[in-house]
Amino acid sequence: MSENLLSIVLFTPLAGLLVLLFLPRENTKLIRWWANLTAAAGFLASLPLLLRFDRAADGYQFVEKREWIPSLGVSYFIGIDGISLLLVMLTTAMGLIAIFYSWDVIRTREKEYYAMFLLQQTGMIGVFVSLDFLLFYVFWELVLVPMYFIIGVWGGPRKLYAAIKFFLYTLAGGVLMLLGILTLYFQYAAQYGRYTFEITELMKLNLPLGMQQWVFWAFFLGFAIKVPMFPFHTWLPDAHTEAPTAGSVILAAVLLKMGTYGFIRFSLPLLPRASADQTIVTVLIVLSLIGILYGALVSLMQQDWKKLVAYSSVSHLGFCTLGIFALNEAGIAGSVIQQLNHGISTGMLFLIVGVIYERRHTRMIAEYGGLAHVMPNYAIVFAFAMLSSAGLPLLNGFVGEFTILQGAFQASKWWAALAVPGVVFGAAYLLWLYQRTMLGEVTNEKNKGLPDLSWREWAVFVPLMIWALTIGVYPKPYFEILEKPVAQIVHRVHQTSTAVAQADGTAREAISR
Repeated sequence: MSENLLSIVLFTPLAGLLVLLFLPRENTKLIRWWANLTAAAGFLASLPLLLRFDRAADGYQFVEKREWIPSLGVSYFIGIDGISLLLVMLTTAMGLIAIFYSWDVIRTREKEYYAMFLLQQTGMIGVFVSLDFLLFYVFWELVLVPMYFIIGVWGGPRKLYAAIKFFLYTLAGGVLMLLGILTLYFQYAAQYGRYTFEITELMKLNLPLGMQQWVFWAFFLGFAIKVPMFPFHTWLPDAHTEAPTAGSVILAAVLLKMGTYGFIRFSLPLLPRASADQTIVTVLIVLSLIGILYGALVSLMQQDWKKLVAYSSVSHLGFCTLGIFALNEAGIAGSVIQQLNHGISTGMLFLIVGVIYERRHTRMIAEYGGLAHVMPNYAIVFAFAMLSSAGLPLLNGFVGEFTILQGAFQASKWWAALAVPGVVFGAAYLLWLYQRTMLGEVTNEKNKGLPDLSWREWAVFVPLMIWALTIGVYPKPYFEILEKPVAQIVHRVHQTSTAVAQADGTAREAISR
């Protein structure tokens, strides 16, 4: 069983889905219990990955490889390194929390709702463990379907518009990414005489800079839309605002990380010369810095509570891409940790919005005020989530932001200087939101009888609060998990660019003679 551990983690949600299909639609309690037990089983199945992971080992672990479509060079090839491990753990944990939160919230077509969530869990895990490019692409596109239905069926008043916009944007990016994948596929066949989609084999390719740049931009569009980077972010606020609370949690916590993961796993190691190209790096850094500042400033202007949190993701993910394209170990490690932190902190913030929305059925900030007097426990949890997202020292957000700024400063002090206002604006919109909703007197009569957090809501928030505090106080294990894979990526990018620069210098010297 240990040899197939990764497959067990990958297909546990799908197995639960197949059983779910045979449960009677009328027995909603059984459906909810089964969906929660499946999500819990998926999380428990992923724990041995963490316990057995060898932090000192090079390369991928828990590798499984079987032929799938040998005539096309496609294989069922999966494995994880430290980067994948953290994102898989984030996926299984947040999936469990999102499904558990839905217990009292979703009351229509529950069987289909939980089926979509379990299918999405398999798709997201598949993205993070695939080492075959076509397998990766299958899981990448699979994720679109359940999220489309989660938004389009159980979403808000403009749910169909938001679902279609989400689907078309991300599908367009995926198709362009597929062109880049096929380019690598045929180039490998031209150089080595056989076809393969294996990532480890495609890394052996020796492509000219022009072709690497073309493939890089094809990948960029697919990954940037998913992140989403400025100016490809416009689908995100609509999707977040209209999605049910659990859908927003998974969208923010996991789906957005598929884009940043793509940059780290594929763009940098497969296309090292293009990734280190000064023009490309400058464009990516500029877009990241714009995203950081734009997302924070737009958040300051929002009147809709949920839309404010949605735009904050544009700013937070801008820090993640800034760290990636600093192209040093501090920047990339900080980016991965910040991706984990964003999943925890922004997941909590969307849950905060969901809790109050279920009681008042409005997200307008002006409708609230003085809730700390009525819901003191809720105000405490909200304060914790807000400070976590703002990057208060000893909480998780600080670790990621500090490490990213350290990496950005190593690459260019101006990058770090321009990113710092994003931290300040981030604290500003979160503190202002808290002040407008929690503090002062209760001015709206409709808020005076609101019930405080239930035990089920406490059960959702407490694990996330503990996780955030643990990362903030003792982040060392996370850096140890990331040390090897991050060092290998940085080494590959810089080694290739240095070798090319030396070769170009030798050639110019020979010509001059």
